[in-house]
Amino acid sequence: MKLSTISKGLLLGLALVLATSAFAGDKGVFQIQGPTVVSGQSLPAGEYQAKWRGSGSNVELSILKGKKVVATVPAHMLELKDSSSQDSAVVRKNDDGSRSLSELRFAGKKYALALGTEAAKADSDEATTK
Repeated sequence: MKLSTISKGLLLGLALVLATSAFAGDKGVFQIQGPTVVSGQSLPAGEYQAKWRGSGSNVELSILKGKKVVATVPAHMLELKDSSSQDSAVVRKNDDGSRSLSELRFAGKKYALALGTEAAKADSDEATTK
């Protein structure tokens, strides 16, 4: 009887840990070299943390400076052929001369996060290939 109670408690605890880790999302660190626009917000040069949550290829990306969320944007997970050799922020130069964050890659990972028009294009490509 006592072993049964302990087993149920351990099983419940394990289920809770697995459920928490499944919804914890992922994170990475990146740097931008100059003023860069993300979801309408202009971010100054510096180091930022990316945290994302979601299931499948579509995720919600939060960008933090320290502990403060400075931008939130939908993103699309892209599978890469090879792992990235370093953390990198891919920036697009806009027609008006401003810069927009379009993609994030993380060292040792075989995926990237596409933001903005890159994410919309990935969604469109995925829809046309299905």
